[in-house]
Amino acid sequence: MKASEIRNLSDQELNTKLHDLKEELFNLRFQAATGQIENMHSIGLVKQDIARVKTIMTERKLNIRKEA
Repeated sequence: MKASEIRNLSDQELNTKLHDLKEELFNLRFQAATGQIENMHSIGLVKQDIARVKTIMTERKLNIRKEA
């Protein structure tokens, strides 16, 4: 997911998205531990999306506006 797409979400949608991404990361880690995961790269992609969401949440909290 691109940062510009995430910036278009409301605060409530950001919280929901963060929750969903954390659940997805948990499931991917569980699959990796049991040897069922097909693409290990997906774990990194989900981590990046979590970081993007958290960054935008912090920007809003500090009233920083960045255009990417």
